[in-house]
Amino acid sequence: MEKYKLFDAELKFMNIIWEEEPIKSGELVKVCNEKLGWKKSTTYTVLRKLAQRGVLKNENTIVTSIVKKEETQIYESHEVVEKSFGGSLPKFLTAFFGNKKISNDEAEELKKLIDSYKED
Repeated sequence: MEKYKLFDAELKFMNIIWEEEPIKSGELVKVCNEKLGWKKSTTYTVLRKLAQRGVLKNENTIVTSIVKKEETQIYESHEVVEKSFGGSLPKFLTAFFGNKKISNDEAEELKKLIDSYKED
């Protein structure tokens, strides 16, 4: 499960890969310089580390993800609920909504979503 944990800089890097893949490593260096202000050495260091962790692969200078964005989002979401709310989804939702109101359509959509995950 640890391969889904990405630090902020790694997540920014992976967002570029998810948007651009497959991408040549030389092009990735240019994009990371433009979007993140990274030097070539920084890009290749992060690329190497994430490849070693099995998050992405760099074969024949073509970079692609192994871990999909949705997998990372699921992991990060569960981590937030566990760490900050003791695993309680109702406590998380209470904090998330705060004083915000949602529309009837959004409420219905959430009800349907919850029903689809209920244990029988």
